Amino acid sequence: MDVSRGHARIRARVRTRRVLLPLTAGACAVALAGGCSSSGGDASTPKRSTQAAAPLVSNELQDDYQAVIRNVLPSVVQIDASNSLGSGVVYDTQGHIVTNAHVVGQEKTFKVAAATGGQTVTARLVSSYPEQDLAVLKLDSVPQGLKAAKFGDSAAVDMGQIVLAMGSPLGLSGSVTQGIVSATGRTVSEGQDGGGTGATIANMVQTSAAINPGNSGGALVNLDSEVIGIPTLAATNPELGGGSAPGIGFAIPASMVRTVADQIIRTGKVTDSGRAALDITGRTVLDANYDPAGVAVVEAPADGAAGKAGLKPGDIIVRLGDTDITTITSLSEALAGMKPGDKVTVEYVRGGTTHKTEVTLGEI
Repeated sequence: MDVSRGHARIRARVRTRRVLLPLTAGACAVALAGGCSSSGGDASTPKRSTQAAAPLVSNELQDDYQAVIRNVLPSVVQIDASNSLGSGVVYDTQGHIVTNAHVVGQEKTFKVAAATGGQTVTARLVSSYPEQDLAVLKLDSVPQGLKAAKFGDSAAVDMGQIVLAMGSPLGLSGSVTQGIVSATGRTVSEGQDGGGTGATIANMVQTSAAINPGNSGGALVNLDSEVIGIPTLAATNPELGGGSAPGIGFAIPASMVRTVADQIIRTGKVTDSGRAALDITGRTVLDANYDPAGVAVVEAPADGAAGKAGLKPGDIIVRLGDTDITTITSLSEALAGMKPGDKVTVEYVRGGTTHKTEVTLGEI
């Protein structure tokens, strides 16, 4: 799946217009006079409808939305770099901000403002981890009353849960969209065009909440006011010339955000990624019909996972475990679902002959 990154500097004009909604079944409209009646009923004495409870339920859900926004939006910020605009989430009361690596790019200093308004504060990059498209900033001065977001349990995230996406789409600070969790456990590869990291990220949360340019690094929030993910990618449709595919967005799960952010804050870098690696440098190769046909090993250090298993430069990897490998992206996606220390069978071609070997995976 092709994906597009959610950050850009765009000046938008916003219009508000009135929309007439069609009446739902069981509702009635009254013109000039009278009530609603059914055949044989008394028009002057409307019957109590079972639909009467619907507005109450609707109001309760609206109240939930508004409560979540009041609780979480003060912990969402807009991040202004020299060439990009994105969002971030206040991670702790010491002034650490978590965001996407592609939002910060190669920048080291930033201007940060709360989504709810207030004074702009400068911030510096603590560290970026492009392999998971995450980064941590530190505010140069901590505003009084800075509120850290509460991060939820990724294991509790399930399809159908209502979620809100908060951030600064198109530079519109403090915007909120709503949707549901459409799926969990997605593995998505990010492009490298336009400053993308090229990361392959596993266990992403798929959502129907709108993810637009500028939402990257913001908050995907459940109705318990918990951040369950960091919105990162929006799907694109190649058949539409790369245009966005509405209602298909992806967020990095809260568990991975905490894993990466905690290490960066503690040591200044990620020391334990938890992500499997073959320890090779590779490139996609094509067959006689110019179709992708595997990954050629360019480098395989002797002390790396593949090197220890006997793989050498020139070998062409065509299968990893139960997954056929045709491109470097398919290899990255297959590895994304595995863990360091896992043993996996690698099928490869050397000198026109197919071989197999068992590899104990290393760590990125």
